[in-house]
Amino acid sequence: MPAVSVEISKVRKTFGPTVALADVSLRAFAGEVHAIIGGNGSGKSTLAKVISGVLIPDSGQVSILGKAATTPHEARELGISNVFQEVLVADECSVLDNLYLGADGLLGSSASKEERRATARSLMAELLGFDLDPDTVTGDLPLSVKQWITIARAMLTRPKVLILDESSAALDFESTERLFRKMREMKRHGVAILIVTHRIAELIRIADRATVLRDGRTVGTLEQGEITETRILSLIAGPEREKVQGSVSEARCQSDAPLLRMQEVRVWPDAAPFDFTLYPGEVVGITGLDGQGQADFVRAIAGVQPLPGGRVSIIRDRMAEVVTDLRSARDGGISYVSGDRKKEGIFANLGIFENMMLPVYRAYRTGGWLNLINRSKMLPDFEWEASKLAVKMGAPDNLITSLSGGNQQKVLIARAFAEKPTVLVLNDPARGIDIGAKLDLYRNLREFAARGNAVVFLSSEIEEFLNLCSRVHVFRNGAISADFVPPFDGHVILNAMFGRKPTASLPGEAVADEEASRHAHEDGVTLIPAHFPPTTTEDGRPAARPVRLMAAGQKETSLNQSGFFLNATDIPQGAVVPERFAEDSRISPRLVWSGVPQGTLSFALAVTDPDLPAELNFPRSFAHWLAHDIPGHIRELPEGASGSLAMPLGAIELNSDFVTFRIPGFGRGWGGPWPPDRQHRYVFTLYALKVARVALSADADLAGFAAAVLPVAIDQASFTAVYGPARKALPNASPTSAEPTRRTA
Repeated sequence: MPAVSVEISKVRKTFGPTVALADVSLRAFAGEVHAIIGGNGSGKSTLAKVISGVLIPDSGQVSILGKAATTPHEARELGISNVFQEVLVADECSVLDNLYLGADGLLGSSASKEERRATARSLMAELLGFDLDPDTVTGDLPLSVKQWITIARAMLTRPKVLILDESSAALDFESTERLFRKMREMKRHGVAILIVTHRIAELIRIADRATVLRDGRTVGTLEQGEITETRILSLIAGPEREKVQGSVSEARCQSDAPLLRMQEVRVWPDAAPFDFTLYPGEVVGITGLDGQGQADFVRAIAGVQPLPGGRVSIIRDRMAEVVTDLRSARDGGISYVSGDRKKEGIFANLGIFENMMLPVYRAYRTGGWLNLINRSKMLPDFEWEASKLAVKMGAPDNLITSLSGGNQQKVLIARAFAEKPTVLVLNDPARGIDIGAKLDLYRNLREFAARGNAVVFLSSEIEEFLNLCSRVHVFRNGAISADFVPPFDGHVILNAMFGRKPTASLPGEAVADEEASRHAHEDGVTLIPAHFPPTTTEDGRPAARPVRLMAAGQKETSLNQSGFFLNATDIPQGAVVPERFAEDSRISPRLVWSGVPQGTLSFALAVTDPDLPAELNFPRSFAHWLAHDIPGHIRELPEGASGSLAMPLGAIELNSDFVTFRIPGFGRGWGGPWPPDRQHRYVFTLYALKVARVALSADADLAGFAAAVLPVAIDQASFTAVYGPARKALPNASPTSAEPTRRTA
């Protein structure tokens, strides 16, 4: 049996009146990935800091490799490395300096700078998938690369216990896959890895065991076969919440008399006008790809921002009152909750009570002109609203920053309910909160609507609509492009977001071949058949069917943390590249992107193959398409753009690696997939750059491309497709005889 690396027994940790850990026990073994799961405020991050010596428990036993660490230095000496939830880097320093930050003793380092440079370059290339100059200034790199630096910093210490606290939050699917491969390698060397994450699908794939926390207590330990979404949900949310959640009826329209009407509105000056009417009893879902106008729409309803055209009216006693700003919206009974609690929500220097009740102080004034507040009369309302959403807190006067992020969000939602609105407008309020908090929110929204009120609910999670909304509107190009009523089909709604046909295959729904299926099952993924038979109700709407849960990492492939999205209309995520784009074809696929980061002046594109045969002895991925200086206003490359006049003016295409290997018939631009031996992956990556032009020589290869592009990248979006084995051999080339030689096309 493996040795015990981490032993936690009955640990308690408080911060003043706040109990972060009440009674936590955990045992992790050498050579395993042990997940720590729980809702917001359950104590996950606090436990990680206790294990790594950052925090000292009030009581209980902590044993790491048979010893206890009381300081981070002692933890490091024991072989513990913690990658914290925050991306902790020094932006002014180089990548090399950041990687070895804190590694030197009083008398300096025993390793030379050149040895450090070589080690750093090798590890970062393994983690990133491309070469990165260690002298690059860290502040010039995108968030995902900064996250890799913090992970690599921990790995360079050769830890015996590695703690990853939400460390994949800034990583896309391909990056997460590389992290998983490195974690499996470390497991084989006996490292105990503790991973804290909200991405349940990731846990199912990588975790050997999982400890579940609720309200600062251990409520269960799951073995690998028991780690399922249903089981985790049951432990995190608790049976009481699930029972209450299921007891509330679905939202539905109660009257033909509207509560709110929008006429000939435009959310953008150049967008198409549309109408929108909201009725009592409704919970209306609003969704779309990032940057399609849905956020502007809900903010306009609440008076947070003006509309370029049209009118918003609240209907009371059959009279229409125009909403022109935030004050008129609130006077009309509209309350707004933002998903960005730090920027648009909390007052960090005030207590929990003040944050929740501040908007209703005016209603509790006393003392005439003195404007005194009768707090004793407000307290029952405070306690009632807090209990409805199960806000986990200490004393009401504690600073709101003493709460976890999820509980802060609950306070903001409770604040909106306390205003006693008629219309509640929610701008992605559940982003970043746990499943238990979501269940409480959904139940309260349905109860609120059932009392004759209405809700406008914007969300990026389609699953949130399925058992909550009375209708759903999809936004594209600044206007409502599709409408849905129950029973909802997540497949059809997602296709509407992409502008696809309802029956089109979704990302991840294509099983490439028998070998790909076998590899996927080895990684614990259940692949879904490519097509579902279309079924409809009598009136022609899509019939209900069980909700298909996305494969692990799929969402992160399409929508990264910032919402920057890349899509090939004919190649869903994980699908086989169609033959018309492959081998000796010169036709490049259509690519579309959205959610472009602010400040983007140009784009760079790379399509690479990371699965080259070992006998080629090629030190990097094979480049099939490299392009840069794509103008910042461009949002798509049409089919066949490469090498034609359809390529945007000013864009520059580089040689593919077919040129490097002297394979005839190829030059600049798209070199379609052509693996002669087996199935390979093809990674499509688009970089949003903060410069209009990149200095690259005409014969630059992938390494030169990465060195020039990464330091000026704001963000990146990617997806992966597969192809192979090839239908025929490469012309005048074989894997055993090919010798990479640089030349221009």
